[in-house]
Amino acid sequence: MSTLLSHRYRRGEIHEFQASGAEFMYLVTAGAIFALDDATRHVLDLLGDGDMAHDDLVTALIGTGHSAVDAEGLVRELRIVRAIQSEQVIPAPGPTTPPADYPLQALVLNVTNQCNLACTYCYEFGADKIATPEGKPKYMTVETARASVDFLLASSGTREAVHITFFGGETLMNFKLLRDVVGYANEAAGAQGRRMTYSLTTNATLLTDEIIDFLSDNAVGVTVSMDGPAELQDKRRVYKSGKGSYAIIEPRLRALIARHRTRAVTARVTLTNGVTDVMRIYRHLKDDLGFHEVGFAPVTSSGEELEYSLDGDAMTGVLADFNALADEWLEYALRGQMHGFTNVSETISELISGTNKSHPCGAGLGLLGVSPSGDLSPCHRFTDADTHTLGHIDTGLDQVKREAFLDKGHVAAKYECQSCWARPLCAGGCHHEAFVRYGDTGHANLHYCDWIRQWTDRCLQIYGTLSEHNPEFLERFAARKGLS
Repeated sequence: MSTLLSHRYRRGEIHEFQASGAEFMYLVTAGAIFALDDATRHVLDLLGDGDMAHDDLVTALIGTGHSAVDAEGLVRELRIVRAIQSEQVIPAPGPTTPPADYPLQALVLNVTNQCNLACTYCYEFGADKIATPEGKPKYMTVETARASVDFLLASSGTREAVHITFFGGETLMNFKLLRDVVGYANEAAGAQGRRMTYSLTTNATLLTDEIIDFLSDNAVGVTVSMDGPAELQDKRRVYKSGKGSYAIIEPRLRALIARHRTRAVTARVTLTNGVTDVMRIYRHLKDDLGFHEVGFAPVTSSGEELEYSLDGDAMTGVLADFNALADEWLEYALRGQMHGFTNVSETISELISGTNKSHPCGAGLGLLGVSPSGDLSPCHRFTDADTHTLGHIDTGLDQVKREAFLDKGHVAAKYECQSCWARPLCAGGCHHEAFVRYGDTGHANLHYCDWIRQWTDRCLQIYGTLSEHNPEFLERFAARKGLS
């Protein structure tokens, strides 16, 4: 028989969680969240870890008080959203692979590979880099920068707005170029009836009132790489002489946060061995210095750099502090207030969007990195890594190399990810982290799997609690993040 009556159903790929006494399910193949009502709960319990024939499932539902029409309708709805699946239908598709001509959204311009600090854990000259690329410039030229703007506009299809991130080395060592690029890009985009937006990453050592005013006047978003109060900042983020950087940047940061009125100022913290007191760091950066947002990430490590890497105990402590800040984030949200812990905000944004990633990030897709010499790379982390060059700003993007990079990095190509319920948000993790750790950009970041699952579950609980007690906050949050 080919009718539904011959189908045998089993549970779909679901992660169940509870929040505020209510039950929810996260549908992995769709990246969607649903409240579990009594009827759906009953169907899932009936199926358990096995399967049931269609007519037996409908009969069991009728036996619990459902009408035949309601029982058939419930089974149909659960089948459509793939909360239940039949072996006789085509398996749930994975996330769609973007087309080869996917339009660019952003470029990361590495305006210099030079830095006035010598942070001991920096990946800039890691195993995949050539410390001083022979014959390649240390600073991007105006010609290369303007060619990059033209390339972005020509490669971004019909997008109304595109984005440039300025990066280094230390970005502000080439501020003169940055200022020129903003003027040129504004004019070029405006001539096409389009908009250009900007952001930069800096260590803050070179900030001046003039620079701050320029950044504010041009709505340039600023992310400061900083690791906390003086004794933690000065542990790794030092000058070449070994002198710490905190005393230099502290007054500059206060001026930046006070004078920059058009965009949020964010701190990005790198967690390393001995720099793991997340709560203390957050309090200092958010409450004492006044950053609008603070985000954390463990150091990129090959596993051999034990001096910097976080061991299991350290990661456990970090996750405990993350959970404490997540509780605080939720308390704020229940009161209708925004909180500054980026790690929750970013995950909640993805949950609201129904994110179901084919790749961990936009590297090689909507985003490319441009080196000082004009080489194109998947992202800023691969700048001047000759084995990952994807073309040149003057000759264009090598689509064959780009597609090979993306094919390798697709979540469907990562065997270990196929049984993980968190893959719609993770997709295996950072390409560069995978290369540094495993020598393969397409390798899943297995050393973070447990961490990712625990953190994603925690954010699902936050989402569920808000959907029960303050759904209006989720709507406002989505609007503020441009998700609706």
